[in-house]
Amino acid sequence: MSSNFLLDFPVLNQKVNGKRLVYLDNAATTHKPLSVIKAVDEYYNLYNANPHRGAYYLSVKSTELYEQAREVVRDFIGAKEASEIIFTKGATESFNLIAYSYGMHFLKEGDEIVISIAEHHSNLVPWQMVAKAKGAVLKYMYVNEEGIIPEEEIVNKIGERTKIVSVTHVSNVLGTINPIEAIIKRAHEVGAVAIIDGSQSIPHMKVNVSELDADFMVFSGHKMLAPMGIGVLYGKKKHLEAMPPFLYGGDMIEYVTEQDAEFASLPQKFEGGTQNVAGAIGLSEAINYINKVGMNNIKATEKALTSYALIKMSEIPYMTIYGTEDINKKSSVISFNIQEVHPHDVASILDADGISIRAGHHCAHPLMQFLGANATCRVSFYLYNTIQDVDIFIDSIKAVRKWLGYGS
Repeated sequence: MSSNFLLDFPVLNQKVNGKRLVYLDNAATTHKPLSVIKAVDEYYNLYNANPHRGAYYLSVKSTELYEQAREVVRDFIGAKEASEIIFTKGATESFNLIAYSYGMHFLKEGDEIVISIAEHHSNLVPWQMVAKAKGAVLKYMYVNEEGIIPEEEIVNKIGERTKIVSVTHVSNVLGTINPIEAIIKRAHEVGAVAIIDGSQSIPHMKVNVSELDADFMVFSGHKMLAPMGIGVLYGKKKHLEAMPPFLYGGDMIEYVTEQDAEFASLPQKFEGGTQNVAGAIGLSEAINYINKVGMNNIKATEKALTSYALIKMSEIPYMTIYGTEDINKKSSVISFNIQEVHPHDVASILDADGISIRAGHHCAHPLMQFLGANATCRVSFYLYNTIQDVDIFIDSIKAVRKWLGYGS
């Protein structure tokens, strides 16, 4: 990594087990630059107060910073209005909000919900629960040998009874990029709403929700340099206005009597209770950092790293790589397994060399079953990774089987 990134991300300067930390688990969470840490620290040092609740200086300043963060997010994803940006704890809460405020309110018995087999549990389990409660039918689009949803699945599975289509833009397991433009178009042709999981795409590529015409999009801040515990739900204003609140309590009401309540307008309608103001400010600063680096530069760096890693990994005869190896069809996520070695053992051995990777089912049990794998190893790159990181990873991987006594 460049010296600038070393200065910006102090966590990456440390050693693990006597080796330089090589962090390759960015699909799980990313590290935070000093500018984000300082923005959060400054808020707590100078401006800490509840927003929207006071006429005094600290509360006014807190409100100002919180709402400025909403505007930064609006501009970053190309939403039309700041009121279409709802702050949540993360993608999981965002999906639950849609499932229970939209799905439970508008679905009828026999209606169909269409998702893909490659979904993270946060975009799967809520729909299972809604389908059971409403008597709806949950259908799956399956991926092809490249790990991508093919056109025939889109056409055949999204039909006249479909009311909700909810799919991931980029798979958190395979890194494959789904044709969400075609999926959104098909959903709208049959009168369904299109919900997009942008958790693995928004940190890595330009995404404009207005150009995509997505009805909803969700993502988490911690996967894009922001603090944990802050996420975003984007929704078209017409949908958000029609939906009932998800959480009831303070700050989401206009007026309360003994027997009834009038709810606040957007976006406060969906932000009941004390919000993660510091997290929103941190997300705003993370977006500023990403904009300064440049999304095109981030994408080019990731493409170079992923391409180089795939070339080196494909030379290892006892390695299985899942999903496409076409760099133009995937993001910076690679899942793999080593013959005769459990993924958890691979991760533990790499950790001894200071290398952080993910091993497990990646919150995607149905996809693992579809792939015929109990678990996989996963590496994922971000803007601060380097070719040297890949080389260190490859050298360590080549030693895994030998370390366990399988030979070279």
